[in-house]
Amino acid sequence: MPSSHPLGPFVRRFLLQHMIADRNLSLNTQKSYRDALRLLLRFVAERYGIESTQLTVEDLKAEVVRNFLLYLEKQRGSSQPTINQRLIAIRSLFHFISQCVPELVDPATQVEAVPLRKTASPTVPYLDKEEMDALLEVPDRRRPQGQRDYALLLFLYNTGARADEAAHVTVGDLNLGTSPFVTIRGKGRKTRLCPLWTHTSKVLRILLGPRLEGPPEAFVFLNVRGAPITRFGIHTLVERSGARALKAMPSLREKRVSPHVIRHSTACHLLRAGVDINTIRAWLGHVSLETTNRYAEADLEMKAKALATCAVPESGRNSDGKAAWRKDRDLLTFLTSL
Repeated sequence: MPSSHPLGPFVRRFLLQHMIADRNLSLNTQKSYRDALRLLLRFVAERYGIESTQLTVEDLKAEVVRNFLLYLEKQRGSSQPTINQRLIAIRSLFHFISQCVPELVDPATQVEAVPLRKTASPTVPYLDKEEMDALLEVPDRRRPQGQRDYALLLFLYNTGARADEAAHVTVGDLNLGTSPFVTIRGKGRKTRLCPLWTHTSKVLRILLGPRLEGPPEAFVFLNVRGAPITRFGIHTLVERSGARALKAMPSLREKRVSPHVIRHSTACHLLRAGVDINTIRAWLGHVSLETTNRYAEADLEMKAKALATCAVPESGRNSDGKAAWRKDRDLLTFLTSL
């Protein structure tokens, strides 16, 4: 009879060694994987009566994982993206197990074969230029806190940084010389350089003042108590500013204003300005170009311009009898490039 393999040692090695030392995953990813496995172990203990200390790799069959996903959906009310996130963590664990013990490749492969749920791609929310301008007009720049609020909103819009990325920007990350830029440390510990507008550079210089010559590890954006602002503080600031901008821009009532919406707005506005999609991908720190392509699909203004480019008279033909689009060399070049 084949021997069983306790799951506990694999989980510990996966979380403490593989994720940290081997893959160098971010702290948020580590927590996400840890929470997924914790939920799975609790589910198995309650549903099957097997405590985590007694659980083996062989106990966690693909059918058990499928039942766990149903539990997340029916009992916990988890969304499809959240369920997929939990499943990815479990599949990663079993991939790790199969690499450690070759004889477990078969059961591990069966768990890895559990498919992700299909999810509808949500429409990318973003602010129009006038709405973004209204948001930037909210802070009272005559007051120190208003200067901080304006600088932070402008920085988010300029860089398309995530809230957590902006919260962790240090003085040493800024280069405010003749060609200003900032070093941003993003998801998965990836680093990218993002250019800063001259105006953004000037605003940051005013905000930092003497701190610009201080310790390079000091955080740029501080809260009202002088401590480093958190991503939750940035979310609160952006949402509060969105609510205050309603009076000047009623259209914001139909939109949710958040740091990530500002990030989407940066991408869409860069796209409208003619910046190529690959540059925007690097600007935002996307791993895949497919992620960035969502902005091109979402921008109704660009779609309308493309439609206008293809528009022809009702007859569809010019006086020389040729279809109008055949004489449009720019359009032909565009169609050839598709």
